[in-house]
Amino acid sequence: MAKIKAAVCHEFGTSLQIQEVDLRTPEAGEVEVTLEACAICFSDISFMDGGWGGTLPAVFGHEAAGRITAVGADVRGYELGQAVLVTLIRSCGTCASCASGVPVQCADPDASEPLSLEGAPLHAAMNCGAFAEKVVVHPSQLAAIPDDMPMDAASLLSCGVVTGLGAVVNTAQVRPGQVVVVIGAGGVGLNAIQGARISGASRIVAVDMTEEKLADAREFGATDGILATDPAPWDRLAELTGGRMADAVFVTVGAIPAYDAAPKYLARSGGVYMVGMPHEGEHMTIEPGNIAAYGQSLVGTKMGDVVLARDIPWLVEMYNQGRLKLDELVSGRYPLEDINAAIADTKAGAARRNVIVFK
Repeated sequence: MAKIKAAVCHEFGTSLQIQEVDLRTPEAGEVEVTLEACAICFSDISFMDGGWGGTLPAVFGHEAAGRITAVGADVRGYELGQAVLVTLIRSCGTCASCASGVPVQCADPDASEPLSLEGAPLHAAMNCGAFAEKVVVHPSQLAAIPDDMPMDAASLLSCGVVTGLGAVVNTAQVRPGQVVVVIGAGGVGLNAIQGARISGASRIVAVDMTEEKLADAREFGATDGILATDPAPWDRLAELTGGRMADAVFVTVGAIPAYDAAPKYLARSGGVYMVGMPHEGEHMTIEPGNIAAYGQSLVGTKMGDVVLARDIPWLVEMYNQGRLKLDELVSGRYPLEDINAAIADTKAGAARRNVIVFK
């Protein structure tokens, strides 16, 4: 049993408390990772605000990177000191989803609870609990990274990058010459834009509430920007493209107005890809007759349908070649003790990605 510092959520909608908690040693089929970086994701914030329910007290955080410091029995392929990503994708490897190459939809992701606080159970949220100095996770949640890769940049591959870029490359399989609209130019949206650029989309149109965010979008590959505050921003798309609408629209924010607007940007046979997750119980409004008549589709995508062993080496290589921006995504670096300031800055909407650094 190890004593570690963690940011603990005791009540939804309140500040996290930095406390000393207990982390048990890895059991068979588990790995301990001492973290060096963990990014702040809006999914963590939604959980902390009570938008999706859940168990408390809890330690959130799931977009992390560090080094292996202990290995349980029956673990193969990982060794002490190895640099790795830590993700929420826990997969059994044998269910129908895993066998079909879709581990993000694993039907049997049972996880143990390695954390405790003063002898009482402490929930490691999203199978991670990475707002802490160490985690104990299943090996399926790890992906090896180069030993010299900056940990703050590497941590972003654990969620924000694969979620946005993967939605474009894996789920939608955007082709060269297509028109893409990305609604929301935050951390996930910027990576969807990168995915569209890498896929060869002819027009990549960002939609956001501020000119500052649209400027960020252009830095990451958007060819055009539209203010969501325009009376009919979908008409602006038609003006930009000479009447051509979008083959694919990616909603990267969990906002119902964004979902309600998304089909209005679509071309015939186009698809809306649902990346951002609204709070529990919220509903979008669609006109199914139009969707049916125009052969359009609404498609969910979780974690960009990533397969870690396939996609992470490719993304690392793209980063090393300068074709994938990671360092530029980091807005701020904070110690664990300042995590509430990092969260507040993220909620304010200006940050691309704020990262907790442990060294």
